Amino acid sequence: MTAPVVTTRLGRARGREVNGVAAFKGLPYAAAPQGKLRFQPPAPAPAWDGIRDCGQFGCASPQLAPAPGTPPAWRPGDGLDCLTLNVWSPDLGAAGLPVMVWIHGGLWKHGAARMPQYDAATLARSGVVAVTVNYRVGFEGFGHLPGVPDNRGLRDQIAALEWVQSHIAAFGGDPGNVTVFGQSAGAASATLLLAAPAATGLFRRAIAQSIPAGHQTRGEAAAVTATIALAAGVPATWDAFAVLPPEAILAVQDAPLRGRDAGSTAFSPVVDGDLVTGPTWAALATGVSRDVDLICGYTHEEYRGMGPPPPPGVDLDAVAHAIGLPRQAADAYRRAQPSAADAELFTTMLSDALVRIPTIRTAEAHAAAGGRTWLYDLAWPGPGLGAGHGLDIPLVFGIATTGYGTRFLGTPPPADFASLSEQMRRAWTGFAAAADPGWPRFDLTHHRTRIWDVPPRDAEDPLAGSRRIWQSSPAGAAST
Repeated sequence: MTAPVVTTRLGRARGREVNGVAAFKGLPYAAAPQGKLRFQPPAPAPAWDGIRDCGQFGCASPQLAPAPGTPPAWRPGDGLDCLTLNVWSPDLGAAGLPVMVWIHGGLWKHGAARMPQYDAATLARSGVVAVTVNYRVGFEGFGHLPGVPDNRGLRDQIAALEWVQSHIAAFGGDPGNVTVFGQSAGAASATLLLAAPAATGLFRRAIAQSIPAGHQTRGEAAAVTATIALAAGVPATWDAFAVLPPEAILAVQDAPLRGRDAGSTAFSPVVDGDLVTGPTWAALATGVSRDVDLICGYTHEEYRGMGPPPPPGVDLDAVAHAIGLPRQAADAYRRAQPSAADAELFTTMLSDALVRIPTIRTAEAHAAAGGRTWLYDLAWPGPGLGAGHGLDIPLVFGIATTGYGTRFLGTPPPADFASLSEQMRRAWTGFAAAADPGWPRFDLTHHRTRIWDVPPRDAEDPLAGSRRIWQSSPAGAAST
């Protein structure tokens, strides 16, 4: 192992080189959001003297463990100095390698770039400079407070992209050829940044893996804050929240979810009229980002990675109503898939409502506005959760053996994992390099879609039945 040193505009940084890839971890792209900077937009990172050791990841944003029995990514002693990023480069002396910047998901309240499933060494060996970004999540990043800008987590992401523009050439990357890519909340982030004036010019391409529905009005976000403030015993003001330890907020930030059918997270991007103006596809339809190339897609059985299996005797009419469709839409699903059991139809309906239809609408809006667009459907069934939400992460990063990966892939992974992973990684990096993922572009006439399976194939409108059900329902259109 060697220890390469790179000179950035903020100071010199020492990384680690392993198997031909240089990794620099814990590089600050903004100041620690603490003290007077708590709940404020990201401030510039301070410069440093000497050589900063970048062999270890920075701390995560404050958050709870994602599930009982799972180790938390953040502990109270970690503090708030969380606005860091990590860089993997296959050639520090290169001139202008494509750059790929990863934004993690996690229900807007979990996740960190240090998680082992996001190790980008394998991706970098495919010929790109890979960057993974920490940003504020939960109340720290998306809680609404009077007089404080909303969507601080998105503003963190923009600050990280500004850092890339200023510094990535020192790591062999081309600041003029940046691709933002992310999954779930990270995919929603990527598409929101597509439409955000503050992010114009910071990236050339985007890959959105499983775009979820959902945003909040300021009134809805204020109601969430009021509930959390009541549970914490403080006023819903910046002055009161800024002095609360992060763990005190974490202890009550799920208070808005205690009602029946309240969902899995109290947080999502807030319609602030600045970064977020409404559903992403509505903004993209104006053509604001037609010059940015876009891949978007979904896993075929999204819900299998998102929630519990349906109860016995599930009432599909009630499910249709719950997701914003007329009750008779359940019959339309039955007609579209006449051989499917109700449990399978439940998965299809929830997959459509939560991710697949929002993703297709994003592709349609971008293409309609003249943006070059590609769509995919990850249909390959992993042995753990089938083609469930999150299966794309081990495939894109090429890592099967983390705890996250084995949840989808088992141990050992299926024999065809390696080949499919290599093909997807080649598509992603080919797109980052030259806007060529290797399959036909999406258009509104044919809805051409890459089916990621073994072997991969291309198809026209594979979700035609679902798409028509949602198109024919004004209530369904409004709900997503």
